[in-house]
Amino acid sequence: MISNRTNNFKIADFYISIIFTESHINNMTLLSSFEPFRTNYVSGGLFFKLTIDDSISQRKANDAIGTFDTGNGNTEVYSLEDGGYQYIINNTEGKYCCLLQTNKDFSECVCALNGDTRMRAFGLNNALMLIFAFVGSLHETLLIHASAVCHNDKGFAFTGKSGTGKSTHTDLWMKYIEGTELINDDNPVLRVLGNKTYIYGSPWSGKTPCYKQKRIHLGAITQIVRAKEDKIKRMNPAESFASSLPSCASMKWDDKKYNAICDTITKIIENTPIYTLYCLPDEKSARICQRTISK
Repeated sequence: MISNRTNNFKIADFYISIIFTESHINNMTLLSSFEPFRTNYVSGGLFFKLTIDDSISQRKANDAIGTFDTGNGNTEVYSLEDGGYQYIINNTEGKYCCLLQTNKDFSECVCALNGDTRMRAFGLNNALMLIFAFVGSLHETLLIHASAVCHNDKGFAFTGKSGTGKSTHTDLWMKYIEGTELINDDNPVLRVLGNKTYIYGSPWSGKTPCYKQKRIHLGAITQIVRAKEDKIKRMNPAESFASSLPSCASMKWDDKKYNAICDTITKIIENTPIYTLYCLPDEKSARICQRTISK
């Protein structure tokens, strides 16, 4: 049996702790994407702590909030009598992978994993994404569904519905715009500090293995829309808010956290231009976009 082990990580300048109880199944091999974020130094307290303990069982729920399609499987959500939450995370095949229980502010969490190694890795990674997003909601920090690059010391995030070509567009930047670097291809972190917004790499990058301990000033957010010709326009504040909210992990059933997410989006809009790029998947679209949003 593997003895208790605490692993500390620094993500978006926040410190988190992941603790594995004795198990021959659950260990850091389930979280290889976290290794670039490992740290032996923790300063200023923990963002949150997650203990993986397969011996826990479902708690009596106070209320069933609902079942939500995350685009990566279904997650069942229940409220607990102490103000915390219970989540049952299922994969895209509908198989139960993880039971997650949290306190009210998500600072103390515990989960049990289920299934083979692939299912356990899926459940644990999704639990950590969920916790990070909801703790971040109270710290002007968002986990956003986007593909992101940096160019000339600024970061650029590209959002849009699944299949619209976010990754395709960042690939075009890297192919045709010299000096472009991929930051993250699925879930970068946005964080408001003072009157600036920064974008960070994260351990969650979808199908593209891009896990970078990187922070850079956010230059713009651009929504990708497939079209028959290439053109770009800057959104007004109302349009910016409406396009940004669906890209952020949110808890509509928790007024405090949901309102905090809306407030953070508003602050980002105040200091960051938001665009819509109507485009074909071609070199011209990348160059038109880069010239406009890099101003």
